[in-house]
Amino acid sequence: MPPSLNLPDRVTDLSATRAGNRVSLSWTMPRKNTDKLILKTEIAVRVCRAEGSGACTDAGTVQVGPGTDATWAEALPPALAEGSPRALRYFVELKNEKGRSAGLSNAAMVPAGAAPEPVQGLVVEMRKAGAVVRWGADDLQAAVRLQRTLLTPPVTKKTEGLLAPEAEPVEQRLLVDDAAHGQALDKSIRFGETYAYRAQRVLRVIADGQTLELDGELSAPVRIEAKDVFPPGVPAGLVAVATRGENGRAAAIDLSWEPDAEADVAGYVVYRREGNGVWERISPAQPVMGPAFHDAQAELGHRYSYAVSAVDEDGHESARSTEIEESVPQP
Repeated sequence: MPPSLNLPDRVTDLSATRAGNRVSLSWTMPRKNTDKLILKTEIAVRVCRAEGSGACTDAGTVQVGPGTDATWAEALPPALAEGSPRALRYFVELKNEKGRSAGLSNAAMVPAGAAPEPVQGLVVEMRKAGAVVRWGADDLQAAVRLQRTLLTPPVTKKTEGLLAPEAEPVEQRLLVDDAAHGQALDKSIRFGETYAYRAQRVLRVIADGQTLELDGELSAPVRIEAKDVFPPGVPAGLVAVATRGENGRAAAIDLSWEPDAEADVAGYVVYRREGNGVWERISPAQPVMGPAFHDAQAELGHRYSYAVSAVDEDGHESARSTEIEESVPQP
């Protein structure tokens, strides 16, 4: 057998991203050389870049251990961070102790050229439907990518049952194509958690026949606590039906309404007044569980107004529903 040249295998999964004027590379280091022998020492990695069809010029070097997930980053030289978009290819080359290699890696392409301006004036506000994210709108023909980071990851614990909630990813991204209005609604937040939002503009450009994304710099993070301080929706469809007992003396009014579909509704509160009097709560201290109530205190010959509100598990009460009137006529 001839002696091994000890050439590290070529990298085949090089990827590159650009945010603002910073380019980041990532790849997997091989575990073996071209003779299928295990690599045991750190490997010298040459990073180079080529603009268009030009030669691959040196961009930097790094020492990386075999079998590891490797990264490298640089700030683009001014000449590559200006002008119109164009193709910029990155390669890595792994060299042995004698400076020999098995060749360049696959090409990872990013666009050279001027990046879009950073997002300014990022603001996040909580609404019942989710987090409203706003930024300074302008006439740039660019989308906006929102990056959301969960700052309060749930403690890992065993959950049982089919209805156990799925763990929330720590990092999530949302691309807003219609960014001209300068705002977006993130409906996927969970109340009780704390998040940080960052934003960057995204230009889609054609370079060397490929559609690439040219990302601006990420904005400074904006922190928000997703507190549920919002009451449930107002109950709808309230109806009342009066009844008289067999002896003609006992009276009652039965109320019913449409159930609230919100998951955190704990029950309902029923109010009554007579004429222009003050509204009084006639339901028990604990919220009524179902969308119905029996008012056994109604009196013959009296006319009442009724209204209903919803209460959530945190005690937030909605506004009262549209009132209705009902009476029990004299026999």
